This record gives sequence, C-alpha cells and structure tokens, in this order.
Amino acid sequence: MKRIALFPGSFDPFTKGHQDIVLRGLSLFDEIIIAIGYNSTKSQRYFPIDLMVEKINGTFKDYPQIKVQTYSELTAEYAKKNKANYLLRGLRNTTDFEYENSIAQINRSLNIELESVFLITSPKFAPINSSIIREVHKYNGDVSAFLPYPL
Repeated sequence: MKRIALFPGSFDPFTKGHQDIVLRGLSLFDEIIIAIGYNSTKSQRYFPIDLMVEKINGTFKDYPQIKVQTYSELTAEYAKKNKANYLLRGLRNTTDFEYENSIAQINRSLNIELESVFLITSPKFAPINSSIIREVHKYNGDVSAFLPYPL
C-alpha cells in the first residue's frame, strides 16, 4: 500500500523549516501532499494563496512525489479523500507539541485510519516562525534567509 502523507498548514508563508520537514518526510512516505488550508481562525492571509502554491510548486519542481493542493474542509476528511493515512507535522518546541497533540487526537477521532507523524525541526530552522516572517516582510525587512524561494 502506498504511504501517502498530508502536510497541512496555512503556510503564510511556506518557510525553510517547512521545506526541511517535507524533504525529511520523503524518507518515510511515498508521496507527500502539501495541503494549504483556508484557516477559519485567520480572517485574512498576508501572502495570497495562489502565490504560495506557485512558490511551493517551484521549490519542489524536481520532486514528482510532492504535490501542492488547497483545501477548505476538515483535515481528517481531506486526508481520507486523498487516501492519505498519515499527517506529517513539524515540531519546533514543547508549545508546538501541546497544540499539535490536541489536533492529532481530534483528527484521529474523526478518521481512525489517520496517524500523525511528528518530526522535530532541525535546530537551524527552529527559530523560523511564519508570523515573525510576515512582520519582518511587512516592514520591508529581508526575509530571504528564511524562505526557500525569492519573493
């Protein structure tokens, strides 16, 4: 059976930390779907979703086993529709673990076939946070060191 992982997130923006998790996930999974969700708790994106799809596709253009999609539904249901039995998630710190653990438990109750797999972020990427990158970019700071693509 093909091992398909869904890597869900708002990816506003997609960072080198996210890229690291995806590339490391390739040793575990046959296919990874980077699923950009429309987050109902965020009123507006900073970077347009179409721009992120374009940039992420460009980042992984040499990896046919990586796909980029958008979705607007429960992650557990979207995983089921895509025959993904795994959720791939990255953890930077214990705060991330607490948040992700709660989500993993709910996703598992919604889709018993769904396993969450957590990878610890590589130390050099641990300080990278999409919220901070948005703030730096908003005030014309250079964010190129944190993103795997030019803006």
